[in-house]
Amino acid sequence: MNIFITGAAGYIGGSVAHRMLREGHSVRGLVRTAEQAERIRALGIDPVIGTLDDAGILAREAAAADAVINAASSDHRPSVEAMLDALEGSGKPFLHTSGSSVVGDDARGEWKSEQVFAENTPVEVVPEKAARAALDKLILDAAQRGVRSVILCNTMIYGTGLGASPNSVQIPPLVAQAQKSGIARYVGRGLNVWSNVHIEDVAELYLLALQKAPAGSFYFVENGEASYADIVAAIARRLNLGEPQAWPVEEAIKEWGFGHAVYSFGSNSRVTADKARRELGWQPRHTSVFEWILDDMRTDLPVVNPR
Repeated sequence: MNIFITGAAGYIGGSVAHRMLREGHSVRGLVRTAEQAERIRALGIDPVIGTLDDAGILAREAAAADAVINAASSDHRPSVEAMLDALEGSGKPFLHTSGSSVVGDDARGEWKSEQVFAENTPVEVVPEKAARAALDKLILDAAQRGVRSVILCNTMIYGTGLGASPNSVQIPPLVAQAQKSGIARYVGRGLNVWSNVHIEDVAELYLLALQKAPAGSFYFVENGEASYADIVAAIARRLNLGEPQAWPVEEAIKEWGFGHAVYSFGSNSRVTADKARRELGWQPRHTSVFEWILDDMRTDLPVVNPR
């Protein structure tokens, strides 16, 4: 199968591309620069230089591919519209990467939510995530337009990336902040809980979704959960630092920006992936984010500020 993947030089897109290549598929990947193109070419991916604003390139690549995997952005609506228009009536798969902050709250680290979301659980989306929820609906509705549209809604992903980019967007910035300041910090009281999942298990689910998921499917992606206070405590142990400390959300916003400080690091996002296990036969192998932090997490990788 010939697969077009956006975000092919990124953490999720690169890892998914790696898994697809292992399965014997051919992959063309969208990248922004010539330097990224060389990096992914060395991994066996045929690069396509462009951006999510290049609707013509996206439409051309989507129409020519047997399947499309959008891993570049959970929120860029024009690029999704361009690819779905090109796929209309084809019956081809379109796998979209969403994120579970879409069901996040405004806890700011101050409490643990008791709400665990399944795919059919009603949710009152916070205003900052309304556009993402609307885009998810647009994609699911494309099933009525002859596209095998599928959404994979990832939780906190950990593990070293399998492609050109090794770092995810949540734990590495916490590590970088701790290394820079000498103090491991969590937002507010750190009581907020996020579901989590290892990148290798994520890539495996994308493959299963490509093979099996029916049109109009939405799947949460998780295999465990943890509070930020406990995650940061593990980071402090890994870095041989002292006791972790609470961080006022106003200070975290200065470091990471409002969206990341409040929703990536301060919210609750608890979900269940029972549907993916039941319908697709997904069997994730990695069970402990703490074991990964303490035993396998690299501390020498450059981290891009999530802002």
